[in-house]
Amino acid sequence: MNRVRELIPYFRRYRGRLISGLTSILLSVALGLLTPIVVGRAVDTFVEDPSRRTLLTYAGLLVGITLVQGIFIFLQRLLLVTMSRNIEFDLRNEYFAHLEKLPLSFYQRNYTGDLMARGTNDLQAVRMLCGPAIMYSANTLFTATGALFFMFRIHAGLALLALFTLPLVAVATKVFGQRIHRLFQKVQEQFSAISTNVQENLAGGRVVRAYAQEEAELLRFEKLNTEYVERNRRLIRWTAAFHPLLHGLVGLGFVAVLWYGGGLVARGVITVGQFVTFTFFLSRLVWPMIAIGWVINLVQRGSASLGRILEVLDTVPEIRDEPPLVDGEHIRGAITLDNLSFAWEVDGQPVLSQIDLEVEAGKTVAIVGRTGAGKSTLLSLIPRLADPPEASVFVDGIDVRRFPLTDLRSAVAAVPQETFLFSSTLGENIALGRPEASRSELEAAALAAGLGEEMEGFSNGLDTLVGERGITLSGGQKQRVALARALLKDSPVLLLDDCLSAVDTHTEEQILSNLREIFEERTVLLVSHRISTVKEADLIMVLDEGRVAERGRHDDLVREDGIYADLHHRQLLEEELAAV
Repeated sequence: MNRVRELIPYFRRYRGRLISGLTSILLSVALGLLTPIVVGRAVDTFVEDPSRRTLLTYAGLLVGITLVQGIFIFLQRLLLVTMSRNIEFDLRNEYFAHLEKLPLSFYQRNYTGDLMARGTNDLQAVRMLCGPAIMYSANTLFTATGALFFMFRIHAGLALLALFTLPLVAVATKVFGQRIHRLFQKVQEQFSAISTNVQENLAGGRVVRAYAQEEAELLRFEKLNTEYVERNRRLIRWTAAFHPLLHGLVGLGFVAVLWYGGGLVARGVITVGQFVTFTFFLSRLVWPMIAIGWVINLVQRGSASLGRILEVLDTVPEIRDEPPLVDGEHIRGAITLDNLSFAWEVDGQPVLSQIDLEVEAGKTVAIVGRTGAGKSTLLSLIPRLADPPEASVFVDGIDVRRFPLTDLRSAVAAVPQETFLFSSTLGENIALGRPEASRSELEAAALAAGLGEEMEGFSNGLDTLVGERGITLSGGQKQRVALARALLKDSPVLLLDDCLSAVDTHTEEQILSNLREIFEERTVLLVSHRISTVKEADLIMVLDEGRVAERGRHDDLVREDGIYADLHHRQLLEEELAAV
């Protein structure tokens, strides 16, 4: 419940709508409380003067009150529900924006389905807390206060008798409210598990089918779904028991009022009209008593969901701008690694150890080594996708931690080992880093990346839809789209992480031929397992278990008869065997 206070800044943002909405509730309740008074007066007047005119006068007054009350009810819903939608809009934007700032390590610890559930299902529960819960809470408070005031004015003893069940209502509300909160939190956690399962099955549909695991995955989903239903049933049992209990307690109050109030009328202590007015006010108290349960249900659900959303929003990005910062708009691309050591976890096993490297702007450095040597990790440290230790990675002689992240990453174009394409057109995927690029620039980048023949084969060229994650393209085509995306960005630093591994050697040679002129204008760090890809580099660095084992040009390293030479001879043998 304490977390609900964190919504106060959002309410302040829309305080105009909030105040106007609460004012509309107050006025609609005030008009509603006039109805019992008018009815009571009508009864007493009709007893003394049972004329048609008396009936019409009071009937007309009631119609007028009801019409005006209807206007304020409309306004309160319009204002407060709109406010809740605006807060939902703001929270959703902030949630997504914050997710964009969080480092890769956060996504390694959290499931995509769970994060999606927090941004959809949980956000819906928070909206109900910000709109309907406030609206019905205010209505309940104003109605109860007004009704009790008039009930005590009519007869204090009768009013106290009517309220004897309130302590029982308070106890029931506390007990049931706490239980509902815990149960709803468990329901939301299970919904996250289902979302994660569905997301993984949709993304990995090919693997599931290739291994004939449809039945196994269906059973797994049914198990998760069954648990979700069971948790909802437990929640429903408690909420279902709560409302009848409240109705029963309210009914006891009615029985007591009818018994004692009837005696007061018989003895002439109060008039028939006053008794009618009192029972009307008591009936108005029924809604607040029942609404308490519904509102508490909304508040408990909303606070549980808000806690799950704030759990993400309160996560401080590990990688962020930390003043003092320097201007990074004119980065040339010289890269220096100074005794760089890095581990993914504090006090964990180092992935990289004591790496030293000087790369002049416009030079190409290739990084080779066996799987797990730390090649991809090294590339990720330059644009701070992972955060390097201070004073260990420099661009143009300046520690990368001193550049604004936006400037640093704008100066780097990267093609990661795992290609990701969005479910849009080929052209939109290539233009990711430069949405304003012209069509001719897109075509030039695609041609440089070796996509010329593919574009001719696509019926819509650059306007061809590639499907989710580029499912309509082959592995080699996806890699070339990612390469074209990086080339179009035209950044001074180009990081290529085994970006041609799915391309045949003939196509690779054509692409590398296209790239030689482009490489001369940029600083390139090129990771590859293929010697044919790296042999033209200005410098080749061989990593082994996170350390620099060898460095030099291709011919020199082949003569050294070390790790690089071994890789070279193995690949030559593979090519000879393939040619037989």
